[in-house]
Amino acid sequence: RGARAVSLVLTWAIIGLLCYLLGHVLLPQLYQSVVQLFASVESYYNTISGWVEHLLESNPTVEAWVADQMDTFYATAASWLKNEVLTRTQMLMVAVSGGVVSTVNFLKNLLVGAIVSVYFMATKERCVAHARKITYSLFSKEKVYWIFRGANKVDHIFSGFVRGKLLDSLIIGILCFIGCSILNMPYTPLVSVIVGVTNIIPFFGPFLGAIPSFFLILLVNPIQSLYFLLFVLALQQLDGNVIGPKILGDSTGLSSLWVIIAILVGGSFFGVAGMFFGVPVCACLYSLVAFLVDRRLAEKDLPVETEHYTAPLPDGRMPETPEKGEKP
Repeated sequence: RGARAVSLVLTWAIIGLLCYLLGHVLLPQLYQSVVQLFASVESYYNTISGWVEHLLESNPTVEAWVADQMDTFYATAASWLKNEVLTRTQMLMVAVSGGVVSTVNFLKNLLVGAIVSVYFMATKERCVAHARKITYSLFSKEKVYWIFRGANKVDHIFSGFVRGKLLDSLIIGILCFIGCSILNMPYTPLVSVIVGVTNIIPFFGPFLGAIPSFFLILLVNPIQSLYFLLFVLALQQLDGNVIGPKILGDSTGLSSLWVIIAILVGGSFFGVAGMFFGVPVCACLYSLVAFLVDRRLAEKDLPVETEHYTAPLPDGRMPETPEKGEKP
């Protein structure tokens, strides 16, 4: 009980420290970056317009069409920045900096969340026992075994992937902030948040975060944008070869092909959330199908290793597969 109490206190102390750093260090700098970006939109538009006119000066028809499209995009982007990004950021800053109503609501939600979390963490064994009791009352003993085995596998995949990926993305965001600060990059807080948040998405995340960040820096300083691109490439290599494998390990058991398929399918149906949760969901389904196939093959006295099925014999049999009537 003493160790459990100490762990609860340390957990909430860490949460409180992270909330303080988020509210008083990161968010003000992020707000300043957003305001600076909004104030510089017209300057950036003029810069890009000048580039386009210089590149297409030999073809006035194409230049006129591109200029018209740019005007439309500029109006849409400026409206989105003003009505969505800037407004929501201002609302967030008011809530953090001390609006009375928002502060009371925040403290109320924080207190309720703290009480619920402490209750669950302090009595998790009893909650699990109640869940097992209900399961035994609804299903037979044989079905209960398979239910618990499947639930344990799902918990292993989701907890390993979700917690590992969130921690990995937090580390990448912090390293990006440190590196961009050392290199004196513009929009350092905003770029670090973009890179860290998009890194949550497997495979495509680093590109989704690096491309808009690269163009933001390009509009301010083209040379620094190249430095940023090289830095992000090095950072992603560090993540893909060192940090990611150390934290995630083989929590999903999926090949790169299935990861890409899971991201594409999940993203097409559920957007960004689908791109993130599609991988562990696909891993669970893959594990279930693999288990059912192996069990079916074992019932037929056939080998379960995939290597046995890579080169069929001329008569249609697989290598090391017993013929009919033979004992394996």
